[in-house]
Amino acid sequence: MHGPANGSLYAIYYILLAVIGMPANFIAIIILSRGRCGLSRCITFYLVAIAVADFLVITTGCLLNRIPRIYFRYSILSTTPACSLSAVLVYVTRDGSVWLTVAFTIDRFVAICSHSLKTRYCTDKTASQIMGVICALSLIKNIPYYFIYRPLYVLDQVPWFCDIKAIYYSSPAWQAYDWLDRILTPFSPFLLILLLNALTVRHILAASQARKRLQRTQKGEDQEIANRKKSIVLLFAISLSFLLLWITYVIYFLYVRIKGDAYFNSLNFNDPQYILQETTKVLQLLSSCNNVFIYAVSQSRFREQMKNVLMCPFTVASRFFRT
Repeated sequence: MHGPANGSLYAIYYILLAVIGMPANFIAIIILSRGRCGLSRCITFYLVAIAVADFLVITTGCLLNRIPRIYFRYSILSTTPACSLSAVLVYVTRDGSVWLTVAFTIDRFVAICSHSLKTRYCTDKTASQIMGVICALSLIKNIPYYFIYRPLYVLDQVPWFCDIKAIYYSSPAWQAYDWLDRILTPFSPFLLILLLNALTVRHILAASQARKRLQRTQKGEDQEIANRKKSIVLLFAISLSFLLLWITYVIYFLYVRIKGDAYFNSLNFNDPQYILQETTKVLQLLSSCNNVFIYAVSQSRFREQMKNVLMCPFTVASRFFRT
């Protein structure tokens, strides 16, 4: 297989991710914003924010970055300033999506494991403040990425493409920044999600035993356990999806560091390192496409609302033709 063929193959993957991921997240935003899925307002706030962030991840990652690089190599998006800006936007939206997932995990951990903090922490106001802080910090943290690139070459005084400056690999300050970036995304989220889910499982098992003993003297369904199961299934599904789809990114970073290679920046689409790098990016972007399917599988009310939204155009059309 030749280099351009490899590039076209990955471009097809990115197009599919955009075609599926953008409408899927948009539908999730509409459904969740209506607040008819039987979830608390705090959970709904986080899920809407995650859906918006994922929509932006697909927009910046696929439409502004990966697809133009392969299909429209000499468009304005391939000039060095535009390429640098799109890279910053990719990192900002990526970090926002990841840390909103962490914030949601923390919120569910507090709600399930700490009733004393639940009334103060698990509120709309707190969720809004946390989202604002995450968005602001994601932007501030990734601004330096704009300054790490130089033109791959200059043609007719126009700088084309982005090549990482050599100083990025030799300067202790830039190396510290690179490690900080990877520690914050995704190493810290990995550890936090694993730790909080483990503690949540332990608490659930202990609480379930206590509930079972209590239910022996009572009749009827325990509504608290039923509601808790919904949020737990949702939490674990989102967390597991994140962990599985980001693990290749972690492996690729460790591979680059251990081997001492630079990050891939050439236009040779047949290079094995290009294939590895693009595979990690495809899986990373896939993690921003699949949440709506997780909601549909794990939440019956979400499925009902999704059917209503998808059938709405046909319902309106049928009414129009009847009149």
